[in-house]
Amino acid sequence: MRLNPNATSLVDPFAMLLDLDSVVFAMEHSERLSRLRSRIYRPLDKPLIPKGKAALKALSELADFDRMVDDAGLECDADDAQAC
Repeated sequence: MRLNPNATSLVDPFAMLLDLDSVVFAMEHSERLSRLRSRIYRPLDKPLIPKGKAALKALSELADFDRMVDDAGLECDADDAQAC
């Protein structure tokens, strides 16, 4: 005897997890799911990868910054080692 998925979920919401057929049936016949609109969202903060001369300039600026940080000679105290 097969129980109605809606009646089963009212009694025990986890009971549907044991019967995969009823889960698939409920998904295929769900009015709320059929009304959903599908959209593809793309991140607005996608990093732009420089090409050509812009790439060389960006790499040069990055190398200059790295040299500046290395030359700064960051010194750490033994008490404040986590801050370094």
